[in-house]
Amino acid sequence: MTRAPRWYDIITTNIFYLGLATLTQTFVPLVLPLLVQQFVGETRQGAYFGRMRLWALMVALLAQALMGMLSDRSTLRWGRRRPFIFGGALMDLLVLAAIGFTAQMNGMAGYRVLFVLYVLLQLFSNTAHSAQQGFIPDLVPEDQRGRFSGIKALFEVPVPVVLVSFTIARLIGAGHMWGGLLVLMAVIFLTMLLAMFVPEPPLRVPSPPLDWQPFLRLLLMTGFFTALILLLREAVTWGERRLVGVESVFVLVVVMGMLGFTAMSVAVVVGVGGGVRLSIGAEKTRLLSAFVWWVISRLAFLVSVTNLGGFVLYFLQGRLGITRESAAKPASQMMMLVGVFILLSALPAGWLVDRIGRKKVVAWSGLIAAMGTAIVLFATNLTLVFIGASIIGVATGVFYTASWALGTGLVPEDEAGRYLGISNLAGAGAGAVGAYIGGPVADFFTRHAAEIPGLGYVVIFAIYGLMFLLSTLLLAKVQEPATQEKPGV
Repeated sequence: MTRAPRWYDIITTNIFYLGLATLTQTFVPLVLPLLVQQFVGETRQGAYFGRMRLWALMVALLAQALMGMLSDRSTLRWGRRRPFIFGGALMDLLVLAAIGFTAQMNGMAGYRVLFVLYVLLQLFSNTAHSAQQGFIPDLVPEDQRGRFSGIKALFEVPVPVVLVSFTIARLIGAGHMWGGLLVLMAVIFLTMLLAMFVPEPPLRVPSPPLDWQPFLRLLLMTGFFTALILLLREAVTWGERRLVGVESVFVLVVVMGMLGFTAMSVAVVVGVGGGVRLSIGAEKTRLLSAFVWWVISRLAFLVSVTNLGGFVLYFLQGRLGITRESAAKPASQMMMLVGVFILLSALPAGWLVDRIGRKKVVAWSGLIAAMGTAIVLFATNLTLVFIGASIIGVATGVFYTASWALGTGLVPEDEAGRYLGISNLAGAGAGAVGAYIGGPVADFFTRHAAEIPGLGYVVIFAIYGLMFLLSTLLLAKVQEPATQEKPGV
């Protein structure tokens, strides 16, 4: 900054995270599942929801990388970051308005329009997000970044989940989709407006030439990962055809469950391993094998926690018999509990990491999350669902702290930014793998075991529980440097 930070700078610098997080908390667990269900029906909703998530998340991954590179080099008079936030947010508002009108449509025509609009929403929101991420490193003095980052965490997790639960979810749950979207649009507009007060000077020096090599490597890595997910989805489809005519529900559950789990596991292990190899080369992949296995283990965990939230509305409808729109409120309350317990457990997890070691804490987080998922699976009422969700929230908060601490010790110090950036594949890939492969598995049971409502979502939630366990098992391949070893208790 060109002046000393003032008390309100800590708000304006971070406030747009609230808009972005509110958008995510509204769309993934609430708006998108309901609209997809409206357009394609309950027997195909999982597959079509997963298809939309796959392509939108891959666009998001590439958009954030590209727009981040462009904002780094921006010499506009408004500053490097603010023009991208302003433009991205305004385009988000236009797309959200169009989605509001799309909600009046029906059939595949409505789905196709929603598909295009959701991809555009990811493009524009990640344009703004990539710029927003530059504020703290650009403008905040080193000795104040801790407190600024603390406010950032508040705007990213607890504040938006509480806001959505008590406002937007209530409107959508009462059948007022437009009302929910208007509140969301107001939050995005106001937070963007406040972000424009960040005292960001323009870049005074000539920007360096744009190096396209990192982006091209990311494009190649993303293309490989996407192609593998598409191939594995076809393998699941082939398996489904072989099971047509089988009457035993037990056989269907076991075979389809194992098929879905195997496909997700292959996507995680081969997709990340091959993608990182394409990005950094075979020799560095071998030398940094601990880092590669850390990313694989991280993706296995995130596949579960991301898609439990994405499919929770369908799960509540099928498992507990909650009607269509009415499921929006408890789904949002469940996500609120997860968010609150993530916040409450993240800081104490830092003490645990220092006391017993990073790898052990990450391993325990996977086991605890699997236990919480089991409680949700066997729940017969909302109270038990909320208890299970709270346990998953605790495990996730511990995981975020311990896993990132583990990863930062596995990368070369002089290239930490580059290698930790590669781990973004785990974040974006999680939603794609779990939704695109898991959704069709759930649909299979809606068509072939309709006498047991919600069975398909019980099966894929069980798969996600197994993925939590897999994330813990994969840690055996992560060898920490000797200096990171901690004594046990």
